[in-house]
Amino acid sequence: MIILGIDPGLEKMGYGVIESVHGKDRCIDYGIVWSKKTDKETGYTKTLPERLLEIEQGVNELIDTYKPDQIAIEELFFTKNVTNGIAVAEARGVILLSCIKKIGNEVYEYTPNQIKSGLTGYAEADKRQMIRVVELTLGLKEGTIPLKYDDAADALAGAIVHAHSNQINGGFRLR
Repeated sequence: MIILGIDPGLEKMGYGVIESVHGKDRCIDYGIVWSKKTDKETGYTKTLPERLLEIEQGVNELIDTYKPDQIAIEELFFTKNVTNGIAVAEARGVILLSCIKKIGNEVYEYTPNQIKSGLTGYAEADKRQMIRVVELTLGLKEGTIPLKYDDAADALAGAIVHAHSNQINGGFRLR
């Protein structure tokens, strides 16, 4: 089974693609879909709708390229910057809509704590711990995933947790 994990964001959306067969997980790809506010080459400041379109195009390209059987998306968690949280929520809405349109109801959601607990057994795991456990789980050499790609590591973690929770109890399907 091919699983696409997504860690939503407006400026950077992490993604991770794994293949999970009989409890063994293999990393296919991971990275970031960027939607920066200002184009470095031209200096043009993009509108929110333009950035959301970039995210939609990125999600569609990932689905078309990897043809996932299922998608695991991290739910939002923010406590400080409500304005930024609203924009991220809008990006997440675009991501969810793109996923549902492309693969139907094979889209699942997990809270950050479900992902951290499911992967490390500890809901308070920090970024470095998460990255290292992802690397170990996928058989990657230590340091393969740089800290600046923590969003991609979170997406891979979501895909891994989904692969194993899906085998146990059917996962947490989007309602």
